[in-house]
Amino acid sequence: MRGGASRGDVQDRGWLRGAPPPRWVRVLPVVLLVAVTAATFVTPEARDLGFLLGAIPPLAVLSYGPWATAALGGAVVVVLNVPATHLNRPGNTDLLTIVFVALLSVFVSYVRSHRDAQLVVERAIGEAVQRAVMPPLPERVGPIGCVGFYRAAQDGTLVGGDFFDVRDGPGGVRAVMGDVRGHGLAAMATVVSLLGAFREAALDQPDLEAVAARMDRRLGVDAAGDGQTELFATAVLLEFTGDAGAVRVVACGHPPPVLLHEGQAREATVAPGPPLGIGLVGLDPPKEVTLALAPGDRLLLASDGVWEARNAAGAFYPLPERLAHLATAGPAELPGAVWADLARLSYEVRDDATMLVLAPRPPVA
Repeated sequence: MRGGASRGDVQDRGWLRGAPPPRWVRVLPVVLLVAVTAATFVTPEARDLGFLLGAIPPLAVLSYGPWATAALGGAVVVVLNVPATHLNRPGNTDLLTIVFVALLSVFVSYVRSHRDAQLVVERAIGEAVQRAVMPPLPERVGPIGCVGFYRAAQDGTLVGGDFFDVRDGPGGVRAVMGDVRGHGLAAMATVVSLLGAFREAALDQPDLEAVAARMDRRLGVDAAGDGQTELFATAVLLEFTGDAGAVRVVACGHPPPVLLHEGQAREATVAPGPPLGIGLVGLDPPKEVTLALAPGDRLLLASDGVWEARNAAGAFYPLPERLAHLATAGPAELPGAVWADLARLSYEVRDDATMLVLAPRPPVA
């Protein structure tokens, strides 16, 4: 369930933001043409509706290509000159105006069609880049079930400043969720560096503190190379024991996981550490905390976009409290249920919204 808004479905974008227009927009010019023409055939009094025909070519631009727009514009001119419609009385200036509007609509439709084609290509490239940076999570990594959810804050983009990954290695299954400073494409280079550092460190570092130190060093080197003084990221790292009976957690300025246990949800108690990239992780390593897990337990990690969503009164979204009400949802449905709950309760999400559900399962004997 790695998808969302941003990575969003066409319907989530809305037709005013690049998705194909709804059916009623496509049929409106045709319906208008047929309705006005039929009315003028029935009664001469309907000739006062003739002005509506001038709106048909501009309406066609919204959903039709240049050829279809030209056909509808030509149909309007024909209808205006059919004696039976009682509309063949406009002056030359009126008719020339309609012809000009029709030709202009064809040109606008041509430009829009080519622009839309370019946007489709760019969106496909964006999706390919995102899949290359953050490939869709498998349903299971070792004994851990995985479900990811991502919505970018910046409209029209598929990428943002949040990231997550789950990897199996010599030290067990390790997972990370993080949030870099910034949004959209500007944050993508930092996301690439941190994910690369995590994937390497997850294979050869003995513990989570060392993994966090590797990511911190990577971010520090990148910041020095780019001359940036405010490049940092928050992250929370997890490592599951081989029997999935416990998880070790290291938090670097990021909200802790929420543990769902027997229908209850509680925020895990962790030792907060400094964010990555400010040079303190190597000096004062974050402390690792171990949480016991029971069969059926689930861990939900969420980014600031979820934790800091606000309602009209300015109150933050109470994630653990709401998760207790949504605990009946399965792991695959849980992120979507939280997203729908945010919308239903009118909480405004102002940042990238990312969730990761990890469902430990004992290995099959």
